[in-house]
Amino acid sequence: MSNSKPSFAGRTILSSSISKSFTEEIVKNLETITKSVKPNGKKPYLVGFLANKDPAAESYASWTQKTCEEMGFEYSLIKVPNKDFLEEKIIEANNDDDIDGIMIYFPVFGDAQDQYLKQVIKIEKDVEGLNHTYYQNMYHNVRYLDEAKELKSILPCTPLAIIKILEYLKVYNSLLPLGNRLYGKKAIIINRSEIVGRPLAALMANDGCTVYSVDVNNIQKFTRGEGLKFSKHQVEDLGANTPELLKQLSLESDIVITGVPVQSYKFPTENIKEGAVCINFSFYKNFSDDVKTKASLYVPSTGKVTICMLLRNMVRLIENNYHKKAGSKSIEQ
Repeated sequence: MSNSKPSFAGRTILSSSISKSFTEEIVKNLETITKSVKPNGKKPYLVGFLANKDPAAESYASWTQKTCEEMGFEYSLIKVPNKDFLEEKIIEANNDDDIDGIMIYFPVFGDAQDQYLKQVIKIEKDVEGLNHTYYQNMYHNVRYLDEAKELKSILPCTPLAIIKILEYLKVYNSLLPLGNRLYGKKAIIINRSEIVGRPLAALMANDGCTVYSVDVNNIQKFTRGEGLKFSKHQVEDLGANTPELLKQLSLESDIVITGVPVQSYKFPTENIKEGAVCINFSFYKNFSDDVKTKASLYVPSTGKVTICMLLRNMVRLIENNYHKKAGSKSIEQ
Protein backbone atom coordinates (compact mmCIF):
# COMPACT_ATOMS: atom_id res chain seq x y z
CA MET A 1 0.00 0.00 0.00
CA SER A 2 1.47 3.36 -1.02
CA ASN A 3 1.77 6.21 1.43
CA SER A 4 -1.08 8.66 1.04
CA LYS A 5 -0.38 12.37 0.91
CA PRO A 6 -1.66 14.56 3.74
CA SER A 7 -4.99 16.21 3.03
CA PHE A 8 -3.56 19.64 3.85
CA ALA A 9 -0.41 21.41 4.94
CA GLY A 10 -0.80 23.43 8.10
CA ARG A 11 0.46 26.97 8.61
CA THR A 12 3.29 28.08 10.87
CA ILE A 13 2.46 31.22 12.84
CA LEU A 14 5.44 33.00 14.40
CA SER A 15 5.23 34.62 17.82
CA SER A 16 6.88 37.72 16.35
CA SER A 17 3.84 38.19 14.10
CA ILE A 18 1.39 37.62 16.95
CA SER A 19 3.21 40.00 19.29
CA LYS A 20 2.70 42.92 16.91
CA SER A 21 -0.99 42.94 17.77
CA PHE A 22 -0.09 43.74 21.42
CA THR A 23 2.88 46.04 20.88
CA GLU A 24 0.82 49.06 19.79
CA GLU A 25 -1.50 48.75 22.81
CA ILE A 26 1.42 48.53 25.23
CA VAL A 27 3.29 51.47 23.68
CA LYS A 28 0.14 53.59 23.80
CA ASN A 29 -0.45 52.73 27.45
CA LEU A 30 3.22 53.33 28.17
CA GLU A 31 2.94 56.87 26.83
CA THR A 32 -0.04 57.52 29.11
CA ILE A 33 1.77 56.08 32.12
CA THR A 34 4.95 58.04 31.44
CA LYS A 35 3.09 61.35 31.11
CA SER A 36 0.57 60.90 33.90
CA VAL A 37 2.10 58.61 36.50
CA LYS A 38 5.89 58.41 36.36
CA PRO A 39 7.64 61.39 37.96
CA ASN A 40 9.60 63.63 35.58
CA GLY A 41 8.58 61.49 32.61
CA LYS A 42 10.97 58.68 33.54
CA LYS A 43 10.68 55.41 31.64
CA PRO A 44 9.25 52.41 33.50
CA TYR A 45 12.25 50.48 34.81
CA LEU A 46 12.46 46.67 34.80
CA VAL A 47 15.25 44.71 36.49
CA GLY A 48 15.94 41.05 35.72
CA PHE A 49 18.07 38.79 37.92
CA LEU A 50 20.08 35.98 36.31
CA ALA A 51 21.73 33.48 38.68
CA ASN A 52 22.19 30.49 36.37
CA LYS A 53 23.77 29.55 33.06
CA ASP A 54 20.66 27.94 31.60
CA PRO A 55 20.55 28.70 27.84
CA ALA A 56 16.79 29.18 27.92
CA ALA A 57 17.10 31.75 30.71
CA GLU A 58 19.92 33.57 28.94
CA SER A 59 17.91 33.67 25.71
CA TYR A 60 14.85 34.97 27.57
CA ALA A 61 16.97 37.70 29.19
CA SER A 62 18.37 38.75 25.82
CA TRP A 63 14.92 38.98 24.23
CA THR A 64 13.59 40.88 27.25
CA GLN A 65 16.30 43.51 26.92
CA LYS A 66 15.79 43.85 23.17
CA THR A 67 12.02 44.21 23.47
CA CYS A 68 12.28 46.73 26.31
CA GLU A 69 14.64 48.90 24.26
CA GLU A 70 12.35 48.71 21.21
CA MET A 71 9.23 49.65 23.17
CA GLY A 72 10.56 52.41 25.39
CA PHE A 73 11.14 50.65 28.71
CA GLU A 74 14.35 50.86 30.71
CA TYR A 75 15.90 47.47 31.50
CA SER A 76 18.88 46.20 33.49
CA LEU A 77 20.11 42.63 33.73
CA ILE A 78 21.83 41.89 37.04
CA LYS A 79 23.91 38.72 37.00
CA VAL A 80 24.42 37.14 40.40
CA PRO A 81 27.37 34.70 40.23
CA ASN A 82 26.71 33.41 43.75
CA LYS A 83 23.01 32.51 43.85
CA ASP A 84 23.07 32.44 47.65
CA PHE A 85 23.17 36.26 47.52
CA LEU A 86 20.18 36.52 45.17
CA GLU A 87 17.61 37.10 47.94
CA GLU A 88 19.63 40.04 49.26
CA LYS A 89 19.79 41.60 45.78
CA ILE A 90 16.02 41.20 45.31
CA ILE A 91 15.33 42.93 48.63
CA GLU A 92 17.56 45.82 47.55
CA ALA A 93 15.50 46.14 44.35
CA ASN A 94 12.27 45.95 46.35
CA ASN A 95 13.40 49.00 48.31
CA ASP A 96 14.56 51.00 45.29
CA ASP A 97 11.76 53.41 44.34
CA ASP A 98 13.22 53.88 40.85
CA ILE A 99 12.57 50.21 39.99
CA ASP A 100 9.01 49.46 38.81
CA GLY A 101 9.31 45.76 37.98
CA ILE A 102 11.42 42.79 39.08
CA MET A 103 11.79 39.35 37.56
CA ILE A 104 13.97 36.30 38.15
CA TYR A 105 15.15 34.00 35.38
CA PHE A 106 14.38 30.52 36.68
CA PRO A 107 15.52 27.92 37.55
CA VAL A 108 17.90 29.12 40.27
CA PHE A 109 18.12 26.31 42.82
CA GLY A 110 15.63 24.09 41.00
CA ASP A 111 13.75 23.15 44.16
CA ALA A 112 11.40 24.55 46.80
CA GLN A 113 13.80 27.44 47.36
CA ASP A 114 12.76 28.78 43.95
CA GLN A 115 9.17 28.86 45.20
CA TYR A 116 10.36 30.93 48.14
CA LEU A 117 12.25 33.38 45.90
CA LYS A 118 9.07 34.09 43.95
CA GLN A 119 7.50 35.39 47.14
CA VAL A 120 10.49 37.59 48.04
CA ILE A 121 9.63 39.99 45.21
CA LYS A 122 7.17 42.65 46.38
CA ILE A 123 3.72 42.05 44.95
CA GLU A 124 3.74 45.64 43.61
CA LYS A 125 6.80 44.82 41.45
CA ASP A 126 6.11 41.19 40.47
CA VAL A 127 5.80 41.53 36.67
CA GLU A 128 5.63 37.78 36.11
CA GLY A 129 2.58 37.40 38.34
CA LEU A 130 4.12 34.64 40.47
CA ASN A 131 3.15 36.01 43.88
CA HIS A 132 0.82 33.69 45.82
CA THR A 133 -1.90 36.39 45.87
CA TYR A 134 -1.94 36.56 42.08
CA TYR A 135 -1.97 32.76 41.86
CA GLN A 136 -4.85 32.42 44.32
CA ASN A 137 -6.83 35.04 42.42
CA MET A 138 -6.14 33.26 39.13
CA TYR A 139 -7.27 29.87 40.41
CA HIS A 140 -10.44 31.39 41.88
CA ASN A 141 -11.24 33.73 38.96
CA VAL A 142 -10.73 36.88 41.04
CA ARG A 143 -9.74 39.68 38.69
CA TYR A 144 -9.15 42.57 41.10
CA LEU A 145 -7.14 43.16 44.26
CA ASP A 146 -9.71 45.47 45.85
CA GLU A 147 -13.47 45.71 46.31
CA ALA A 148 -13.61 48.96 44.34
CA LYS A 149 -12.23 47.07 41.32
CA GLU A 150 -9.55 49.65 40.58
CA LEU A 151 -6.48 47.50 41.31
CA LYS A 152 -6.15 44.80 38.67
CA SER A 153 -4.81 41.39 39.57
CA ILE A 154 -2.32 40.19 36.99
CA LEU A 155 -1.76 36.76 35.46
CA PRO A 156 1.47 34.76 35.08
CA CYS A 157 2.95 36.04 31.84
CA THR A 158 3.65 32.76 29.96
CA PRO A 159 0.22 31.19 30.57
CA LEU A 160 -1.34 34.54 29.68
CA ALA A 161 0.72 34.67 26.48
CA ILE A 162 -0.60 31.27 25.41
CA ILE A 163 -4.18 32.36 26.11
CA LYS A 164 -3.59 35.45 23.96
CA ILE A 165 -2.12 33.30 21.20
CA LEU A 166 -5.22 31.06 21.25
CA GLU A 167 -7.39 34.18 21.01
CA TYR A 168 -5.30 35.48 18.09
CA LEU A 169 -5.70 32.14 16.30
CA LYS A 170 -9.49 32.36 16.78
CA VAL A 171 -9.57 29.19 18.85
CA TYR A 172 -11.61 31.17 21.36
CA ASN A 173 -15.20 31.56 20.16
CA SER A 174 -15.95 35.28 20.45
CA LEU A 175 -19.69 34.62 19.93
CA LEU A 176 -19.86 33.00 23.36
CA PRO A 177 -19.84 35.06 26.57
CA LEU A 178 -16.63 35.68 28.48
CA GLY A 179 -15.71 32.68 30.59
CA ASN A 180 -17.27 30.26 28.10
CA ARG A 181 -15.25 30.87 24.93
CA LEU A 182 -13.42 27.53 24.96
CA TYR A 183 -16.63 25.62 25.66
CA GLY A 184 -16.67 22.31 23.80
CA LYS A 185 -12.90 22.32 23.15
CA LYS A 186 -10.42 19.74 24.39
CA ALA A 187 -6.72 20.39 24.96
CA ILE A 188 -3.69 18.46 26.11
CA ILE A 189 -0.77 20.20 27.84
CA ILE A 190 2.53 18.34 28.14
CA ASN A 191 3.82 20.19 31.20
CA ARG A 192 2.45 20.66 34.70
CA SER A 193 4.96 23.08 36.17
CA GLU A 194 3.76 25.58 38.74
CA ILE A 195 4.97 28.44 36.53
CA VAL A 196 3.23 27.48 33.26
CA GLY A 197 1.54 24.11 32.89
CA ARG A 198 -0.76 23.99 35.91
CA PRO A 199 -1.93 27.64 35.78
CA LEU A 200 -2.48 27.35 32.02
CA ALA A 201 -4.65 24.26 32.53
CA ALA A 202 -6.68 26.13 35.14
CA LEU A 203 -7.12 29.22 32.95
CA MET A 204 -8.29 27.16 29.98
CA ALA A 205 -10.61 25.04 32.13
CA ASN A 206 -12.11 28.19 33.62
CA ASP A 207 -12.89 29.28 30.05
CA GLY A 208 -14.83 26.07 29.41
CA CYS A 209 -12.14 23.79 27.97
CA THR A 210 -11.57 20.16 28.98
CA VAL A 211 -7.82 20.04 29.61
CA TYR A 212 -5.65 16.94 29.92
CA SER A 213 -2.61 17.93 31.99
CA VAL A 214 0.37 15.64 31.53
CA ASP A 215 3.52 15.25 33.58
CA VAL A 216 6.08 12.47 33.66
CA ASN A 217 4.12 10.44 36.23
CA ASN A 218 0.41 10.85 35.55
CA ILE A 219 -2.37 12.59 33.65
CA GLN A 220 -5.02 14.83 35.19
CA LYS A 221 -8.21 16.26 33.74
CA PHE A 222 -9.07 19.89 34.44
CA THR A 223 -12.69 20.95 33.89
CA ARG A 224 -14.91 23.78 35.02
CA GLY A 225 -17.85 21.55 35.82
CA GLU A 226 -21.00 20.68 33.90
CA GLY A 227 -22.57 22.89 31.24
CA LEU A 228 -21.98 26.61 30.83
CA LYS A 229 -22.30 27.53 34.50
CA PHE A 230 -19.32 29.54 35.74
CA SER A 231 -17.41 27.85 38.57
CA LYS A 232 -13.89 27.17 39.76
CA HIS A 233 -12.08 24.45 37.85
CA GLN A 234 -12.05 20.85 39.08
CA VAL A 235 -9.21 18.32 38.85
CA GLU A 236 -9.55 14.56 38.34
CA ASP A 237 -6.69 12.04 38.29
CA LEU A 238 -6.87 9.82 35.21
CA GLY A 239 -4.02 7.49 36.16
CA ALA A 240 -0.45 6.83 35.11
CA ASN A 241 1.02 8.49 32.04
CA THR A 242 1.15 5.51 29.70
CA PRO A 243 1.75 5.69 25.91
CA GLU A 244 -1.71 4.22 25.30
CA LEU A 245 -3.58 6.75 27.46
CA LEU A 246 -1.49 9.64 26.16
CA LYS A 247 -2.27 8.70 22.56
CA GLN A 248 -5.98 8.26 23.25
CA LEU A 249 -6.34 11.66 24.92
CA SER A 250 -4.09 13.42 22.39
CA LEU A 251 -6.19 12.21 19.46
CA GLU A 252 -9.28 13.66 21.20
CA SER A 253 -7.65 17.07 21.65
CA ASP A 254 -8.27 20.10 19.45
CA ILE A 255 -5.26 21.86 21.01
CA VAL A 256 -1.82 20.38 21.79
CA ILE A 257 0.53 22.50 23.93
CA THR A 258 4.05 21.36 24.78
CA GLY A 259 6.61 22.66 27.25
CA VAL A 260 9.17 19.91 27.81
CA PRO A 261 12.59 21.40 28.69
CA VAL A 262 14.54 18.56 27.08
CA GLN A 263 16.25 18.86 23.71
CA SER A 264 15.60 15.24 22.70
CA TYR A 265 11.85 15.26 23.41
CA LYS A 266 9.46 15.20 20.45
CA PHE A 267 5.69 14.93 20.73
CA PRO A 268 4.62 12.01 18.46
CA THR A 269 3.11 13.39 15.26
CA GLU A 270 0.89 10.34 14.97
CA ASN A 271 -0.76 11.41 18.25
CA ILE A 272 -1.93 14.73 16.80
CA LYS A 273 -5.58 14.96 15.79
CA GLU A 274 -5.88 16.12 12.18
CA GLY A 275 -6.57 19.84 12.13
CA ALA A 276 -5.43 20.45 15.72
CA VAL A 277 -3.71 23.65 16.83
CA CYS A 278 -0.18 22.96 18.15
CA ILE A 279 1.77 25.39 20.35
CA ASN A 280 5.24 24.90 21.82
CA PHE A 281 6.43 27.08 24.73
CA SER A 282 9.62 25.13 25.49
CA PHE A 283 13.00 26.64 24.63
CA TYR A 284 13.53 23.41 22.71
CA LYS A 285 11.60 22.30 19.65
CA ASN A 286 9.06 19.77 21.01
CA PHE A 287 7.46 18.96 17.65
CA SER A 288 9.01 17.20 14.66
CA ASP A 289 9.25 18.89 11.27
CA ASP A 290 6.24 16.92 10.00
CA VAL A 291 3.89 18.48 12.58
CA LYS A 292 2.12 20.43 9.83
CA THR A 293 1.01 17.24 8.12
CA LYS A 294 -1.48 16.93 10.99
CA ALA A 295 -1.78 20.36 12.62
CA SER A 296 -3.76 23.14 10.94
CA LEU A 297 -1.86 25.86 12.85
CA TYR A 298 1.55 25.52 14.46
CA VAL A 299 3.21 28.06 16.76
CA PRO A 300 6.82 26.92 17.34
CA SER A 301 7.61 29.34 20.18
CA THR A 302 5.88 31.86 22.41
CA GLY A 303 8.77 34.00 23.69
CA LYS A 304 7.98 37.35 22.09
CA VAL A 305 4.33 37.21 23.17
CA THR A 306 5.43 36.25 26.70
CA ILE A 307 7.64 39.33 26.92
CA CYS A 308 4.77 41.50 25.67
CA MET A 309 2.57 40.12 28.45
CA LEU A 310 5.34 40.77 30.97
CA LEU A 311 5.56 44.43 29.92
CA ARG A 312 1.77 44.67 29.84
CA ASN A 313 1.76 43.41 33.43
CA MET A 314 4.32 46.03 34.41
CA VAL A 315 2.21 48.85 33.03
CA ARG A 316 -0.71 47.56 35.09
CA LEU A 317 1.42 47.35 38.23
CA ILE A 318 2.51 50.96 37.80
CA GLU A 319 -1.12 51.96 37.38
CA ASN A 320 -2.08 49.99 40.51
CA ASN A 321 0.65 51.68 42.54
CA TYR A 322 -0.52 55.08 41.29
CA HIS A 323 -4.08 54.33 42.44
CA LYS A 324 -2.85 53.28 45.89
CA LYS A 325 -1.05 56.59 46.31
CA ALA A 326 -3.55 58.91 44.62
CA GLY A 327 -6.86 57.08 45.03
CA SER A 328 -7.79 58.15 41.49
CA LYS A 329 -9.95 56.54 38.87
CA SER A 330 -8.44 54.09 36.42
CA ILE A 331 -6.27 55.41 33.64
CA GLU A 332 -7.65 54.44 30.26
CA GLN A 333 -6.24 51.12 29.06
